[in-house]
Amino acid sequence: MMMRRKLHLSIIFFLCIVYAIALARRCGALSPDGLSLLAFKAAVSEDPSSSLAGWSEGDEDPCRWPGVSCANITGFAYPRMVGIAVSGKNLSGYIPSELGTLLFLRRLNLHSNRLSGPIPAQLFNASSLHSLFLYDNLLSGPFPAAVCDLPRLQNLDFSRNALSGPLPPAIRGCRQLQRLLLAGNSLSGEIPAGIWAEMVGLVQLDLSSNEFEGPIPPDLGELDSLGGTLNLSHNRFSGAIPSTLGNLPSTVSLDLRYNNLSGEIPGAGSLANQGPTAFLNNPGLCGFPLLIPCEARTEPAAEAPGGRRGAAAAASAGGAGAEAAAGEATGGMRAGLIVLISVADAAGVALMGLVVVCAYWKVKDQEKGCAKLGGEGGRPGRRWGCTWCGAAGEDKGEQGLPSSEDEEEGVAGGGGGAEGELVAMDKGFKVELEELLRASAYVLGKGGKGIVYKVVVGDGAAVAVRRLGEGGGAGGRYKEFAAEVRAMGRVRHPNLVRLRAYYWAPDEKLLITDFISNGNLTAALRGRSGHPSLSWPVRMRIARGAARGLAYLHDCSPRKLVHGDLKPSNILLDADFNPRISDFGLLRLLSLASSPSSSSDAAAPSSSTTGLLGAALPQSAKSTHLDLPSPYRAPEARAAAALPTQKSDVYSFGVVLLEMLTGKPPEMSSPSPSSSSGEQVPGLVRWVRKGFEEARPLSDLADPVLLRDVHAKKELAAAFHVALACTDVDPMARPRMKMVSEKLDRIVS
Repeated sequence: MMMRRKLHLSIIFFLCIVYAIALARRCGALSPDGLSLLAFKAAVSEDPSSSLAGWSEGDEDPCRWPGVSCANITGFAYPRMVGIAVSGKNLSGYIPSELGTLLFLRRLNLHSNRLSGPIPAQLFNASSLHSLFLYDNLLSGPFPAAVCDLPRLQNLDFSRNALSGPLPPAIRGCRQLQRLLLAGNSLSGEIPAGIWAEMVGLVQLDLSSNEFEGPIPPDLGELDSLGGTLNLSHNRFSGAIPSTLGNLPSTVSLDLRYNNLSGEIPGAGSLANQGPTAFLNNPGLCGFPLLIPCEARTEPAAEAPGGRRGAAAAASAGGAGAEAAAGEATGGMRAGLIVLISVADAAGVALMGLVVVCAYWKVKDQEKGCAKLGGEGGRPGRRWGCTWCGAAGEDKGEQGLPSSEDEEEGVAGGGGGAEGELVAMDKGFKVELEELLRASAYVLGKGGKGIVYKVVVGDGAAVAVRRLGEGGGAGGRYKEFAAEVRAMGRVRHPNLVRLRAYYWAPDEKLLITDFISNGNLTAALRGRSGHPSLSWPVRMRIARGAARGLAYLHDCSPRKLVHGDLKPSNILLDADFNPRISDFGLLRLLSLASSPSSSSDAAAPSSSTTGLLGAALPQSAKSTHLDLPSPYRAPEARAAAALPTQKSDVYSFGVVLLEMLTGKPPEMSSPSPSSSSGEQVPGLVRWVRKGFEEARPLSDLADPVLLRDVHAKKELAAAFHVALACTDVDPMARPRMKMVSEKLDRIVS
């Protein structure tokens, strides 16, 4: 009996132990990382899309929760949390300090929510953090100095919150930082000086739209790794622009708008490459490139001391002595006035000489820059009244026609031409119209911009002939058409397709250009027409050549041209895969070829609409090729009446470059609004930008073909940064094509 009782007690004790173990396992099923995430869920007061509904304390594996990523860490039996991405969910609440217990957390992405309150200092106990994206929230309080205690921090974006107070000197501890974005807060005080030289890896700095004041720290010019735009706009900075900013890389664009800066703009280094928009709305600034002269300051004239001496003499003498003293004083004043006038004349002559010298060196610098871009002779064209650069009122008077000097010069070997004549652009083109019309030809392409033929002339040479529209049609403005074609004929660059001749008749308009034998970039990227997959060196050769050609078009062509329709299909390739950009200025010529010759008809708004390059287009032309959606077009250029600019060309080039780097088309997903104004960006641009925000590995973004090149990875990352700078939604933040070209050249140098 006793033995049986002991046996029963043993069984009961064993069952209790088993139950306790099972209960403990059930209670401890969620890992400590999961409990920290539940603390964040508890801190969220509103979750309109129920994005955190799947985070349940009954789950054994929080790594399967939406927005959570984990990795196996050596020494741990279970995966540890390395990434949290809950962005754009309109979450209300605050950031709990418990997230700082996630010691292996690398990426925290909570942007585009409605989180409020201060950023807890305990968050930075998560010592593995290297990317922290909290922008577009309602976070308040001071800038957390403890953030720079993170040893691996590379990306920090607190933009568009309500942070206030000064930027602490402790920010010098962020030595590994690559991106510091604090735009759109209420930060104030002076920016700490003497710390920026220690931030050797910083490639992006945006302090715009805050309340910073005082001088711009001179040591910002020591940020050797900076790229894109250094944005200090919409603050209260005062004083002179430090000349040390000229030490920044030439690819850096400055944005100093809307401050209280004063004095003359330094012309040193990269400061000389900035456009006038970089310095707008600083009432005290003067000098180039604002074209606001800095007034010459002269010392007070010598008449005052002479007058004082004369008055003293008159006071110490009487009668005739006083009159003599007065006469002496008057003579002294006249002499001083003569000296003052002489000094003013000399200063004026010196100032005029300085202006002439500055203009001379500016032209010389431009010639050097154009020579680097590879144009023939490196000589910039004359600045004519330009109808393709977006200027309004192009049909008024003779704007857009060349000067009398250019009329006398004519086209090389071709003269001015007349209706019904084939006009050659240079002496090297000897084909007659009859020979051209009799030659064998086949269609290369057909679309709203006309039919393109390959024509083989008598000597076996091939040219490309484009019939504008469907063979032209009656009407058109011949004089303006001829002037525009002559300007295009002067564009000579190895990366631009050369216009050889043109033909105009009331019912036929032809453009004859070089024939480029190896297809276009679209076919090469898609592997069509027998093209092999393009290697990394070949893609970089194409990107660099296209950038040079477009930069030459912008800065060195006779009319500072805008392409307006850049895309892979008009980047042609020769046998060695060197790029040749075609179709620049084509839409402008189409408008002139099809619009009525009567000025009254051309100006009638009821029968025409503003074309892509500012010309009046008939409704038929509009419906043919201007309403087609193009994912390569910049957001600001997609409005019905928008005119393309050089900055919109830069955006188009950036999309083309992203397509070359990823191997994906820009329409990879449907567009969605990217700004409050409803501007649209291609899915490819959004996908790549999001990938960099989330610090995804490069292998997830790049074309797998490119990853076979072991030397390409570092160059790939740099090329991605160039493309993202080009596709910035803000046109002012995009670099000039000259800077893009220089940066691409440095990537492979």
